[in-house]
Amino acid sequence: MTIGLVFLSLLMAVIVGWLMRQTINVQPWLAQQPLPDLVAGSVGPLAARAALWVFLGVASSLFALFASAYAMRLGLADWTPLPRPRLLVMNTAFLVGASLAMQWTVLLARRGSLTRIRQGLGMSGVLTFAFLAGQLYVWKQLVDAGYLVSTSAATSFFYLFTAVHGLHVLGGLVAWARASLRAWRGSDPAALRLVVELCATYWHFLLAIWLVLYALFVSSALGLAICSPDVL
Repeated sequence: MTIGLVFLSLLMAVIVGWLMRQTINVQPWLAQQPLPDLVAGSVGPLAARAALWVFLGVASSLFALFASAYAMRLGLADWTPLPRPRLLVMNTAFLVGASLAMQWTVLLARRGSLTRIRQGLGMSGVLTFAFLAGQLYVWKQLVDAGYLVSTSAATSFFYLFTAVHGLHVLGGLVAWARASLRAWRGSDPAALRLVVELCATYWHFLLAIWLVLYALFVSSALGLAICSPDVL
């Protein structure tokens, strides 16, 4: 179990480190340009990026606390994994696609293509909603099979992790909706660029967290699995 936790910690550190590098390595002459269409009107690009990373730090700490509680509970003898929902693989693909679509939208925003920005945001939104719908269907499958929150510690942690992650996805969709609304209203692509970049950073963070959670769900070889090899 210790080796597994170290592996997951290193995986999370690599992913988050890459995200930070993508955010920090911004040309200062671009970061200091005024964005008059920015929400609240007076928040500069660097301040907006810093605020996002403060939030991501808090969110990461929350997931780390839950993971620590899970690691302590996992060591008890009555731990009973639940069957692994087959749909988790497809949901993971949806979130990977949403993250890639958001990064593609960033490239389009840098090229100043408003029509393509709308397309990129739309694609990312559809894939993200598909991910959430898939997660809700996984819950339905588990409930129909008799795996409720109170059934076992493993099911409780499964519902906890997926619910908290889902709430963060919903929060991201609020920002996505505001960015999409501004794009459809015909905002200047230069003014949309920062908003799109912040959304992309957040989507990459959601994907990184989900990959760690997915490893917790299925990594029975590491002694960490919430789900058994049996498929639901």
